[in-house]
Amino acid sequence: MKTELDISTWNRKEHFNFFTQFEEPFFGLTVDVDCTLAYKKCKNENISFFLYYLYLASKTVNSIESFRYRIENNKVFIYDKINASATISREDKTFGFSNIAHNDDLSKFLENAGKEIERIRSGSGLMLDEVRLDEVHYSALPWVKFTSLSHSRSFQKGDSCPKISFGKITTENGKKMMPVSIHVHHALMDGYHLGLFVEKFQKLLNS
Repeated sequence: MKTELDISTWNRKEHFNFFTQFEEPFFGLTVDVDCTLAYKKCKNENISFFLYYLYLASKTVNSIESFRYRIENNKVFIYDKINASATISREDKTFGFSNIAHNDDLSKFLENAGKEIERIRSGSGLMLDEVRLDEVHYSALPWVKFTSLSHSRSFQKGDSCPKISFGKITTENGKKMMPVSIHVHHALMDGYHLGLFVEKFQKLLNS
């Protein structure tokens, strides 16, 4: 479900009109998050750490309204729920695009993820059946501790879905740290909203 945002009364109307004219309206940043407690929880409870931090990121996304905004035909819509489109790797070193239905209940999210992972790994190619707006594009690079990251994008096609990437976990001063890259459409949100995502995501990792 989605509802249209009234741009005429939106306090970001000028920002929206300004940034929608850009050839590259996305901006982003990379931060290190402390995942010590979350990693320990996963080890103790035999939970996939990848799926757990994906669940927490998806939960964070759904808690922030601006991360649920999407541009369609120059209009802004607010989606009730945003799902997780994570790249899923295969043994042959290729990957496919998944669509993991979000659920605030961890066990149900893990169940949804398990079914999608099985579907992607039993197939081949990108498995990009349709372009969906009710999702965030996630990717994981567990081999690299990056300090910045860029994305391939088609500027000819409208795209307003956030892109979130996770990197290699390293131990620093006894803490497990992980780089996270977040790229968003500037017509829909600003640096404040990125900061809010980082703050909420870190709190969930610590809980």
